[in-house]
Amino acid sequence: MKARTYGRHVRESLKSLGRNGWMTFASVSAVTVTLLLVGVFVVLMLNMNKIATDIEKDVEIRVLVDIGTEKAGVEEIGKKIKALDGVESVEFSSKDEELQNLVKDVGEDFKLFEQDNPLFDVFVVKAENPRDTKKIATTINKYKNVNEAVYGEAKIEKLFGFLQMSRNVGLVLIIGLLFTAMFLISNTIKITIVARRREIEIMKLVGATNWFVRWPFILEGLWLGILGSIIPIALVSTGYYYAYEFLKPKLANHFVQILEVTPFILQVNLLIILMGCLIGAWGSFMSVRKFLRV
Repeated sequence: MKARTYGRHVRESLKSLGRNGWMTFASVSAVTVTLLLVGVFVVLMLNMNKIATDIEKDVEIRVLVDIGTEKAGVEEIGKKIKALDGVESVEFSSKDEELQNLVKDVGEDFKLFEQDNPLFDVFVVKAENPRDTKKIATTINKYKNVNEAVYGEAKIEKLFGFLQMSRNVGLVLIIGLLFTAMFLISNTIKITIVARRREIEIMKLVGATNWFVRWPFILEGLWLGILGSIIPIALVSTGYYYAYEFLKPKLANHFVQILEVTPFILQVNLLIILMGCLIGAWGSFMSVRKFLRV
């Protein structure tokens, strides 16, 4: 495309925005509301995904070694666990260390058991993929001198199921909002195209190509998407900054953390403006298509 032709398309698209002021306002408002909802959902879903990942990474298997097992037997269990496929880390905690941790967490009363410690030696195992936790625990349970491999089976399976469902629901909602925005823009621009159908027919009759006719409308949709993304970017950025500052000290001592403002919010802003451009341009493209059949 020649630079002069491209300049003409840009001028026509901008003139159309000015000529159809109320329709432009309606389109921009529709895009603004939709992108704001999408932006909020994206922020929530990505943080939920981060929290879900943190929770999954915190899942561990506690391998209880039979009381009275010799040191060589304990070492053999450790070697077997480390050799398993999918095991990320293995840490050993003796029964004396377990008792010290219990006293620290529960209270000094448990010091009474120092003379006759009833606890197990423990291997703390983490899987590379948390979803493999059950499979690894089942394998370890078969080892000699292993009393039990504990990982909270029922709760973990429910947790994984809930986290997966949350991710899927969020993705469906975001896709639904995007299609709603495309539909609104498509119908709004279709009204302006109907008013100019004579102009399109004349252009086609004098030999204008389909793409020559399309470009001003596609660019118009692009501008609508960009204009509609300004307010969502400002509100989402400001809202997330204050939410992060409020939650950061409250989560300081927890293993679950939300995403830091930078570069996360910059990535979300880029995503919002790209979605605005996409739904605007695509909505215009779909609207003008039926009017090109002359």
